[in-house]
Amino acid sequence: MSERLKGRAALVTGSTSNIGKAIAIRFAAEGARVVVTGRDVVRGQAVLEAVHADGGEATFLPHDLDGSVDGSKELAKMATRVYGSLDILVNNAGIYPPAGTLALDGETFDRIVGVNVKAPYFLTAALVPAMVDAGRGVVINLGSWVTRIGIPAGTAYASTKGAMETLTRAWAAEFGALGIRVNAISPGVTFEGTNPVVEVAGPMMATTPIGRLVNPDSIAHAAVFLASDDAVDIHGTVLDVDGGRSSVHFAAR
Repeated sequence: MSERLKGRAALVTGSTSNIGKAIAIRFAAEGARVVVTGRDVVRGQAVLEAVHADGGEATFLPHDLDGSVDGSKELAKMATRVYGSLDILVNNAGIYPPAGTLALDGETFDRIVGVNVKAPYFLTAALVPAMVDAGRGVVINLGSWVTRIGIPAGTAYASTKGAMETLTRAWAAEFGALGIRVNAISPGVTFEGTNPVVEVAGPMMATTPIGRLVNPDSIAHAAVFLASDDAVDIHGTVLDVDGGRSSVHFAAR
């Protein structure tokens, strides 16, 4: 392994499963000290075991990033106590209730916006000042292909991912001159194993060049690149890792 992230400390939100888990494990394999966080203690410990088995360093912080300002600030404090100021923040945690506009109630809408936008907004605000003091830092947001191709489900989710991609560009403008690089990854349908959402969304990947779901490891490799010095001149970019979903259409196979 090249250890492109050696000596750096990273917080990956929602890192007990799927994309976040893959990013946390890959970051540790590349030499980063990783704060793994999520609500499920059992799954969190499983991620730690995977990291440690590969000789990496990580700590698990159980936390419900619920969308409250206090919740984001508390996670920032907890993570900082573990490794000091952080070099990398990956805003991955998110929820996807598939209900459409006519079926979505106000409470659920507020929760989607809270977890998917408000939480990373205030977590970023809490962690960037120390990055500025250190003279460097990286923020990576997770967007989605559904910000550019409309689908008849998960409309609130799509709007929040559109917000995160917009924030990527706005934060790049706001923080870039201060030494902070902000970029995003836009995954296609990404999952290993089975899941009710995947059973519905999976066929949407059948008409892509890859003709299947995106592997979480592909997202993790992209995150390593954006977090490393290999991407030193990349600011405000949304990197599509979607098997071509947002730009190519194949006939169904």
